[in-house]
Amino acid sequence: MKKLIALAGFLFSAQLCPAQFPAEVPASALPGTEIWDGAPHNAFTDLLSYKGYVYCSFREGSAHVPGSNGVGRIIRTRDGKNWESFVLIQKEGIDLRDQKISVMPDGRMLCLMGGSVYDTTKKPSQLLGMYPHVAFMGPDMKFTTPEKAILENSGHNWIWRLTWYKGTGYGIDYGSGRAAVLVKTTDGKTFTRVASLDVDGMPNESTIRFDKKGTMYILIRREQDDKMGILATGTAPFTSFKYRKLDYRLGGPEFIFTPDQKKLIVGTRLYLPGGAKTGILVTDLEGRLLKTQVLESGGDCSYPGMLIKGNELWTSYYSSHTGKTKIYFVRIPLKDLLK
Repeated sequence: MKKLIALAGFLFSAQLCPAQFPAEVPASALPGTEIWDGAPHNAFTDLLSYKGYVYCSFREGSAHVPGSNGVGRIIRTRDGKNWESFVLIQKEGIDLRDQKISVMPDGRMLCLMGGSVYDTTKKPSQLLGMYPHVAFMGPDMKFTTPEKAILENSGHNWIWRLTWYKGTGYGIDYGSGRAAVLVKTTDGKTFTRVASLDVDGMPNESTIRFDKKGTMYILIRREQDDKMGILATGTAPFTSFKYRKLDYRLGGPEFIFTPDQKKLIVGTRLYLPGGAKTGILVTDLEGRLLKTQVLESGGDCSYPGMLIKGNELWTSYYSSHTGKTKIYFVRIPLKDLLK
């Protein structure tokens, strides 16, 4: 139970942590456009281009944490200007969090979520366990009811994001006080263990990407010891990795390759002297900083979704800089970001 309480604290502690960012940050922030504020707390975004639309997924709830009322909202746009609500994904008694959307090999959209269970009879609510949940969108464009994923279950599992490569989905399963574990799936529901990552410092939120040669890149957040992020790389069968410690912290990390695959574009929380901000980093392939772009944000913020659309970087994120956590969206010309 102590481990679960510790993780609940981690879920809310990020915006309270001291500043830790090694590079000079531009004074001007890039404005974002508000695209959703329907719930008291709107957070933890992802973006996906699928069949003519760009979809943005996120959690709606009463607060960042704790709670038992989190639901998944997915909105969509064709042009990046006009957004419409598409679906609401929910399960009674489960706080659904970190809705991450992907396209399966059979063409269906998959929504992967963390599912936290709370004892709400106690004040404050007490976290009892957490289990990955999945929901699938069928030909009727409707999602199935979220169901528990099948995996080696410790009672506090979390697969934060899923990335597909050659018919297999890969993610990192983590929990409080235990190693991060690379897992894989072919059906989006049943996950098997591939390897443990040799990363200390409470590794948690992790994003996996593949380059054109099939090298796996893993960007890993750490929440203990020096708290600096890790970039791991490895090749098939993905049982051993090279690790590089970054000189900056991560929060809600997302990343993609530049079109020429010579750099990384990283979306993350920036831990700055004046408080947390959402930022876009341009780095080399080993995660060394080349450029920083701050987005209009503050307070409880970050968890960006990113994709390249034409000659632009499309980014979603959430922020509470206006007093309430809302979902924001920004389009950045690649020529401006990468110059």
